Amino acid sequence: MDQKTDILIIGGGIAGCIAAISLIDTYHVTLIDKLSEPKERIGESLAPAALRILKQLDLLDGMKNQLDPIYQTNFGMQSYWGSDQVHIVDHLRNPDGFVKNLNRKAFESYLRKSAEKRGVKCSWNTQLYKSTYLDSKWEVQVKSNDKNSENHSISASFVIDASGRQSHFARSLGVKRQIEDKLIACWITLPNNTENTMSTISASEHGWWYSSVVPNNKRIVAFHTDADLITKNEFKTTKSFLKLSKGNKEISELLKSNENTIEFQGTVAANSTKLEQVADQQWAALGDAAISFDPLSSQGMFHAMASALQLKELIIKFDFIADLNSQKMEKFKAAYTNQIEEIWKHYLKHKKIFYGVEMRWKEASFWRRRHDISDKVNVPMKSEKMLSAITNTSKDKRSNFTP
Repeated sequence: MDQKTDILIIGGGIAGCIAAISLIDTYHVTLIDKLSEPKERIGESLAPAALRILKQLDLLDGMKNQLDPIYQTNFGMQSYWGSDQVHIVDHLRNPDGFVKNLNRKAFESYLRKSAEKRGVKCSWNTQLYKSTYLDSKWEVQVKSNDKNSENHSISASFVIDASGRQSHFARSLGVKRQIEDKLIACWITLPNNTENTMSTISASEHGWWYSSVVPNNKRIVAFHTDADLITKNEFKTTKSFLKLSKGNKEISELLKSNENTIEFQGTVAANSTKLEQVADQQWAALGDAAISFDPLSSQGMFHAMASALQLKELIIKFDFIADLNSQKMEKFKAAYTNQIEEIWKHYLKHKKIFYGVEMRWKEASFWRRRHDISDKVNVPMKSEKMLSAITNTSKDKRSNFTP
């Protein structure tokens, strides 16, 4: 059955749900996602500043007493970056409180349920098929992954692409992505058996390691490197992962004597990318669909939330949905594009600074690429196929650069 809506949001992750919840008091909002439920992702560190956004949207209190725990407090980070000496970063003096280590699947499920309760028209297990701009509306054809369901059309005054790095809607319009590097992450989970529950980040010759404890006493461990620096087989099994970990003292200690409890989760994309055009005629890209960050930055989730609120403010400010006007639309497009460009420039500047701190393996390809712009790898568009062939989902865990 065909339907009409003011705003169609494609992607029911953090960015899409926060946008839907923030807009529902003003507009009729429809939210679709190709997954029937969120999937498991690498354990996330939610920046304290993000708690302000959750509180503003009246979402924070509801997170506390879920049957499936959403978060646990993270008191600090131990960093082995730039030297063999540990550097402790605590959150005791942060006015917004402590970092929260998330059960990402439980968090996204909570946001989905919250969107439904607020009145957002949600359709899960539903994906974009094709779209046409006609008579100042987007006619979006969607199809359900249920075998017995028929395709239907959604007529929308505005479309928000929140479909992650894949940016399905924008890419269907021919918009390409700027790809900065080939970073990927391979990760595992295992029961935590240490008293120290601080997160750990540790550099090594061919990349860097990350570990944190998330709800239900689960520990995640991830190794980050460039896709062309390691063979597929080395990122396919628990045995190969353990072999990689032998080269890092801090991580190998965490995994020692735990081989039988490890669950191998797979490999995910973690590279820095930017959509070449983040807004145009009655559409905008949001979160990872617009720009995706290196996990070292800890910016992904906070950016998804903050940019969702910024987008909402611009939509209401220019009010082109109630009164479609080409001048209003152009002003909105310019304002939103400028916001994203400024974030991207700031991010690239600080990414270079923090990778530049680690000089112990400055001749190794992974680090040389990040130290010297003249040695930067140019990643052609066709490399996206190689990256997607190696990885099986997208990821983030971000808020400030970590070391």
